[in-house]
Amino acid sequence: MVSTAMTKEAPSFTSTFTLDKSHLTECYLESNSIELNFPTFLKAIVLVLFGLTLLLFSDVNTYAAWFIVGVGVLEALSIYYHQPWWVLRQMMSRSYKSKVTVTVDEKGVLSESHYNTGRLLWLDINTYTESEHGYVLFFDKSKSYLSKQILTQEAQDYIVKQLKEVSLK
Repeated sequence: MVSTAMTKEAPSFTSTFTLDKSHLTECYLESNSIELNFPTFLKAIVLVLFGLTLLLFSDVNTYAAWFIVGVGVLEALSIYYHQPWWVLRQMMSRSYKSKVTVTVDEKGVLSESHYNTGRLLWLDINTYTESEHGYVLFFDKSKSYLSKQILTQEAQDYIVKQLKEVSLK
């Protein structure tokens, strides 16, 4: 359920939603930067090949060689199943299924729940990308995702205006 309100003084938009699996999946899909290609799996491939080389062509303990092969396979699995693992970890947190209130105003974006409160100021945002489903906001060495599903069109227009003003500075 999404509820939205706007005040008359300074523009302020408030939305409330439940942090559920579909929202977490959308956050991951829109803000993920991992691509399943050869360079991403290179470390896993090197570990497996190194372990097999030790196993076949050296006198190193076979348990150590199999351990290195296992670490390489585990690395490949962690890359391939990164999304379900990330979503599952978020679902195991205490904030899962809690109500989250997002307020967009002249200062920035305020996110409040029973377990966490955080504010992202417009001035702290270095750059952003807009997709069909939301906004990825980049700041310092991190990023945050804001879904369009929880925002009215008026709030989205205000966000774009604020982000363009910030990127001009």
